[in-house]
Amino acid sequence: MSKDLQPTVDPTKMGVGRSIAVLTSGGDAQGMNAAVRATVRVGIYTGAKVYFVHEGYQGLVDGGEHICLASWESVSMMLQLGGTVIGSARCKDFRTREGRMKAACNLVKLGITNLCVIGGDGSLTGANEFRTEWSELLVDLVRDGKITEEEAKKSSHLNIVGIVGSIDNDFCGTDMTIGTDSALHRIIEVVDAITTTAQSHQRTFILEVMGRHCGYLALVTALACGADWVFIPEMPPDDGWENHLCRRLSDQRARGSRLNVIIVAEGAMCKDGKPITSDHIKKLVTDRLGFDTRTTVLGHVQRGGTPSAFDRILGSRMGVEAVMALLEATPDTPACVVTLSGNQAIRLPLMECVQVTKEVAAAMAQGRFDDAIKLRGKSFENNWNTYKLLAHINPPDVKSNINVAIMNIGAPCAGMNSAVRAAVRMGIIQGHSMLAVHDGFDGLAQGQIEPITWTSVTGWTGKGGSMLGTKRTLPGKRLEEISQNIAKFSIHALVIIGGFEAYVGGLELVQAREKYEEMCIPIVVIPATVSNNVPGSDFSIGADTALNAITSTCDRIKQSAAGTKRRVFIVETMGGYCGYLATMAGLAAGADAAYIYEEKFDIRDLEANVQHVVEKMKTTVKRGLILRNESCSPNYTTDFIFNLYSEEGKGIFDCRKNVLGHMQQGGTPTPFDRNFGTKMGAKAVLWLTDKLKECYRHGRIFANTADSACVLGMRKRALTFQPLVELKEDTDFERRIPKTQWWLKIRPIMKILAKYDIKLDTSEHADMEHVIKKSSFLGK
Repeated sequence: MSKDLQPTVDPTKMGVGRSIAVLTSGGDAQGMNAAVRATVRVGIYTGAKVYFVHEGYQGLVDGGEHICLASWESVSMMLQLGGTVIGSARCKDFRTREGRMKAACNLVKLGITNLCVIGGDGSLTGANEFRTEWSELLVDLVRDGKITEEEAKKSSHLNIVGIVGSIDNDFCGTDMTIGTDSALHRIIEVVDAITTTAQSHQRTFILEVMGRHCGYLALVTALACGADWVFIPEMPPDDGWENHLCRRLSDQRARGSRLNVIIVAEGAMCKDGKPITSDHIKKLVTDRLGFDTRTTVLGHVQRGGTPSAFDRILGSRMGVEAVMALLEATPDTPACVVTLSGNQAIRLPLMECVQVTKEVAAAMAQGRFDDAIKLRGKSFENNWNTYKLLAHINPPDVKSNINVAIMNIGAPCAGMNSAVRAAVRMGIIQGHSMLAVHDGFDGLAQGQIEPITWTSVTGWTGKGGSMLGTKRTLPGKRLEEISQNIAKFSIHALVIIGGFEAYVGGLELVQAREKYEEMCIPIVVIPATVSNNVPGSDFSIGADTALNAITSTCDRIKQSAAGTKRRVFIVETMGGYCGYLATMAGLAAGADAAYIYEEKFDIRDLEANVQHVVEKMKTTVKRGLILRNESCSPNYTTDFIFNLYSEEGKGIFDCRKNVLGHMQQGGTPTPFDRNFGTKMGAKAVLWLTDKLKECYRHGRIFANTADSACVLGMRKRALTFQPLVELKEDTDFERRIPKTQWWLKIRPIMKILAKYDIKLDTSEHADMEHVIKKSSFLGK
């Protein structure tokens, strides 16, 4: 959050005497409400007055009751709603100087000099233009007698901060725009439903998704469902693509596939600029191949529905940062936009981002398609390259004579199968023979090992759980049998996909290298667990799916509590000793408290929380939601907390409790986990291929250095390989958690949004950065 502040600045006094207006403009996106809610509540927390502007810029021009004071309770129950509660409209009036004069007059009369605009690049450009001509507008208003000299003096400067809300993820400078993840959820729900019917009838399905100028949704959908072909505006297909497409579809059928899926972005076109429509493709496939073909145009379904957990957390974090940026701005600060870089909220100059976004469009218009993909950012480019590699079999003529084994360890989680599929296919592309180890280290010890082929992993991205089978057993007691099977099956490298046991198991194999030469092979651990507790990675595969499962259950619980009134729910989440799920679900579901092991609490804290809920029952929001991590305290159990709240709330509220249990490990993987698993699996095998070359000596593989056994983890914004041994210092083995966890810094936001009077740490500030320096813009 914010750094140039002297420690003497009290965040709860920063906004005293200031007024902030928040508006949503342009196309709606799921998660905008989370940003509005956070902006209002954090604004009030700092002592500022916060105003809603209804119906976007039109409301700013029309004034009157369109601009009204927001209260703490007025943003209650907004988190789980799609769209934007305060309304959005395309506004012609604001494009005229006369319209902007009216808007300026309305703001001056209310003393509003801080504007938070949530929308796409058009909306944000409009805001910057408004800010640039602000002083001229005031001069004209004084001249026309609409405002006094005194009023003009008080409102001499307008601060603008933008938050990007757009389902297309078409804004350069941020990894994700608000609404993109939720739109992917809608698309993947449809893809999953369509594939079951397509398989029954051996059909080809063509799915058209939104994205007039940006192929992000189409590309990530294709990656997440293993589509046969994808058409995106940034990279039109080569001439003669019709023959290539038909050949590929026929090949897939010849290999035994019962369906074909083609994803088309609505802005797809040929190299000569002619549009490629779903009807055009349907006619081609039907006429040439005679396949039973159906098209589905998703349209506005993608904008609708409840926001995903990711979008709620993203919106909330951006709302907090936007308020801080407004209150810290000076007349010399350029208009900024709050964006996401890895897992950090950062500030960038608004017009720099808009400029790069426009450059993408210019590159496409001029036929410089390679440049367009590069300008979209490193991650978009990686998505594109990964998709091209994994979608179609193209193994090399020369085999590498290398056998790579893949296994799952620990509890099952959604997304494991995506990682396995990507690893298997990437290995085959590299010329390796891939081996599947069933049932974890037990299977490795018992020889439950068999070859796994390209087609045997078809359709795995959308499957939850673990198709290979997984167990929690560690290798320590069975090292003799494991080493014999590594030799028997000539295993040259090992991919271990799993949770904390995968990390510890990998360490045990490394430590056994001294005694067993067979263990001297490159090993890579891919973190996959709902608990998100593997050292060396900020995120684990499976955590996003679990988080969404908890969040949607909490939504239903809140709905029940809102109906009955005066009811408090105590909900227990998984995570072992790691409080990630409880904290993030608390932020995504709008919880009043989340108890975790990492943040110690005592009976006084519990009393304060109960009192807080008692006070809340005096307002219009007569319900409470308390989350508790399963291992946060041996004595303050879920039953204890339930009994405490029940006793203390007698006559004021009643209590119910829910233990969510194993539903958090199940379900189909979210788009994030499918995509993340795919990238991790592919990257792990590419790394192993390089390591095997390094370790090849005198006709055999011998790997005994620390850096030949690594965890592949997401750190801030890059996928990095870190030696298992080096991560020992940062690991609490007894409680199975890393000693440093990035998400703990987000906990104060949850408390402030629940109306706790705590001090927000404004020391760690996102200074204004510059977009041109950034190597990677997009891609979750």
